[in-house]
Amino acid sequence: MIRGTRANRPNQLDKRIAELGDWRGETLAELRELIRAADPGILEEWKWGVPVLSKDGIICTGEVYKKAVKLTFAKGASLDDPKGLFNASLDGNVRRAIDVPEGAAIDAGALQDLVRAAATANAAARKR
Repeated sequence: MIRGTRANRPNQLDKRIAELGDWRGETLAELRELIRAADPGILEEWKWGVPVLSKDGIICTGEVYKKAVKLTFAKGASLDDPKGLFNASLDGNVRRAIDVPEGAAIDAGALQDLVRAAATANAAARKR
């Protein structure tokens, strides 16, 4: 079940992962689990035809392309990224993204640190 939505609503993210049926679905599922483990309070939603993971605002979206699964962090430019995970959308003033091509390994701890930092930044912005 997608947290944060009505119980009778179909789980679009599960459907998307299943319909991909290849490395992209596996990668999206793995990234989803890492994000959930980083902060169990993150909500999964389906907006603009893509999964949106949020807590006090958007944390990231999970887009799927032919050659990569992309996690776009809504406020990524303001997040510290000491492990250098951000490798796409680096020229923007607000967003940053992580492109994960087939066979690439993701640093689970570094990704979870980014997710927690994004959730903290969202909570702080909400308090202002």
